[in-house]
Amino acid sequence: MKSANLEQIRTRRSSRVLPLISIIIPAHNEEEFLPATLEALQKQTYRHFEVIVVANGCTDRTMEVIQGRSVQAHELKERALGPARNLGAEKAKGELLLFLDADTVLEPNALHVVARKFTRRYASGTLRGEPDSQRLSYKIIYTVKNFVHKSHAHHGSSGVILCWKDHFHAVGGFDNELYLRENSDLMKKLRQFGSYKYIGTTPAVTSMRRYEKTGVNEMILLWVRVWFLSNFSDIRNQTYEGMSSRPPLSSKFALWAWDKLEKKREELRARRATATY
Repeated sequence: MKSANLEQIRTRRSSRVLPLISIIIPAHNEEEFLPATLEALQKQTYRHFEVIVVANGCTDRTMEVIQGRSVQAHELKERALGPARNLGAEKAKGELLLFLDADTVLEPNALHVVARKFTRRYASGTLRGEPDSQRLSYKIIYTVKNFVHKSHAHHGSSGVILCWKDHFHAVGGFDNELYLRENSDLMKKLRQFGSYKYIGTTPAVTSMRRYEKTGVNEMILLWVRVWFLSNFSDIRNQTYEGMSSRPPLSSKFALWAWDKLEKKREELRARRATATY
């Protein structure tokens, strides 16, 4: 994009007219969790919004639970988070995009808070994350995660990503070849238009189902492995499933550290299998 166009986007600061918010929900086999997410949106006190659901690679009743609701529904045959979000953004009429995970519930005042606080001085942002369980380990994880976001140590997300549509399209949206850290990649690209905004006054309540299924220790190890790959290897076209094989790494230290992580992962899995048995 030409520098003049970039400057034009940078200088379009907030008029006090509150924006139309396009809520984009990618959904892969979400028949169980999606209804609660959509019902929470219908309770919003801020009414100037639209909802776009993009079902991708679904083999369950996700499309059926959308029927009869005031939402735009689109479908992709293949499971693909980036393309699903990009399609939603392409169909969006609002100037403010809110990417919402299908298992994440917003409080009734959430959109009103977002519309007031996420102004044109900000290019990307998220809400305070909150687990849908009172389990202490989950609360500790989200306390740490929220601190990292609030302190700007890492510009990440907790079930919600906020950005302006013109900025999103200017950077090319989500990278369709990234399956790991695609949210961080988008936010990094958006930095040229403004700062990151952490909104802590309203939570995004997210399901802990993946932690319940996998185990807290193994999930933490998973994120360490993802961070490790992003710093020592090319993560383009890498998937969570594909991390089970040793990737091409750039140094002997990286190879040694990866083998240590893999050994720890196998120990955790064996311990969890024994406990389950």
